[in-house]
This record gives sequence, C-alpha cells and structure tokens, in this order.
Amino acid sequence: MEERFSLAVNPKPGKGELSVIFSGRERTMPGHNVGPQVHDYFLVHHVMAGTGTFQCLGRTYELKRGDSFFIFPAELFRYTADRDDPWTYRWVGFRGDRAEEMLSVLDISRHKPVAQPTKHKRAAVLFHQMERILKAGEPNCEMRSGGLMRMLLAEYEKGDLERAEGPGAKQSPIEQQVERTIRWLSVQYSQPISIEEMSRSLGYNRTHLSKMFKQYTGMTPMHFLLKIRMERAKLLLRERLTVEQVAASVGFADPLYFSKQFKKWFDRSPTEYRLEAEGRTMYDCND
Repeated sequence: MEERFSLAVNPKPGKGELSVIFSGRERTMPGHNVGPQVHDYFLVHHVMAGTGTFQCLGRTYELKRGDSFFIFPAELFRYTADRDDPWTYRWVGFRGDRAEEMLSVLDISRHKPVAQPTKHKRAAVLFHQMERILKAGEPNCEMRSGGLMRMLLAEYEKGDLERAEGPGAKQSPIEQQVERTIRWLSVQYSQPISIEEMSRSLGYNRTHLSKMFKQYTGMTPMHFLLKIRMERAKLLLRERLTVEQVAASVGFADPLYFSKQFKKWFDRSPTEYRLEAEGRTMYDCND
C-alpha cells in the first residue's frame, strides 16, 4: 500500500532567482487541518484527489482535483481537508529573488492564490520528479530541481492567459495597489516604516490607500505590518537569537516595546513563547 506521507529536502538550496527547498506528498486524514500559520518561503500544493478549503486574506477557496493553491511568505493562511472526501496533494516549497515576480507574470498573487495547470497529469509528474531528485540528494539536485520548478510554473501560464481573456478576470487598479502595498510591506517589514513614508514610496494618496487596503484585507496597513512582524518574530524566536536581536530583525529599535507588542498579540512574552516552543516553562529548574 502506498505510504500516506513522504518528504524530501534539498540538502544544499541555492540563493539565486529560484530554488526548491523541499517537496512532498500526503494522503490526508479526514478533516486534516494546517494553520493558522505563516511561512517565510513560497509553498504550492497541487490537489491530486479529494476536496478541501484554503483560507488567506479573509477569503475561503473550495478546491478539488486539478487545483493548485500558492502560499506566499509572511501571509497568514489555513487549509483543511474535507471530512468525507479528504485531499491527496503534492507540494513544493521554494524561494528566490524573482519567485514572486515569476508568479506575478502568471497572474498568481496573494489576492489570486489559486490556479490550475493546463495539464493536470503533466504537473503531477513534475511535482513527483522534484521529490525524487531531492530524495536522491545528488550533487546536481539544486540545478535539476530548479529547472523542473521553472517547467512546473510554465504549466500554469497558458491556462492563466486563457482565463485572463474572460470577463472580470483582470485585477482592478485598486486590487493592484493593495497587492503592491502588501508586497512592499512583506519586504520592508524589518525597516522603520510609517504610513506616510510607505504612501510616498508607492506614489499613492495616504488616506485613499488606507481606506482601500482595509476594505480588501480587513486591516489597516499598519496593523497588517504588525501582523507580519509578529508572525516573523515567532519564527525567529525559535532560532539562536536574543530577544533584542529578534526585535531588531523585525523592525523594532526598542526591545521592551517589542516585548509589550508581542505579549499583546500572543498573550505571552517572547521569553515565555520561546520556552513553550522548547517544551519548558519559566519555572523549569532542570537546566
């Protein structure tokens, strides 16, 4: 009987335009749920069978065989397999300097994260080949998996171009503004940011941008920025960094203010969160 779960990791991922970091497959249990959580890399799932839902930016997508959903860095998401007809899917995690740009060309974005390859079986083969190459761990697996990833992305191009010709398929100027703002915040979160500076940098009217951003995301730009920073801080607190270093890495010059904001957001201090993540408590005397 085929195994329920498999995963292969790139032993030496690159740092260029596009690099595959892992690939896998899962036949999920009924009601299998992932999230809410945030990643610092891109992740695409392709549904081989079954149904389920994917949630991000306040929207819920019903997905079935042949659908793919893309998860973007610093974006809060959740996905759940159907209880009666749970998913089987393949996935690939990737990152790169041009990854988001490549997806944008295919009309895949944070506001349009669901797409269908032109040939379901061809896409499934490419997902499988990437996992097999990473599992073998040969010296050239970085180059080979990166090439396959480009071939996989190309499978989404024709279908998206055909759909773009249909009525209402193109993004409105406002949607483009919001998406560009989210991308800007996701890149600049580690820097001191004000709404005035952001609006000026993007060339938008401050009041108009704030209103449209909240309409489409349910948050103000600054609240969305805080969400990015706090979720990124959670990940960094699992690394060998001091609280001061984590604070600086997510745009807080004052570690004390960072700690207060973190506790407001997660109802525990950074130190308490770190100890919980390590399976300890503030009163653990075993060390």
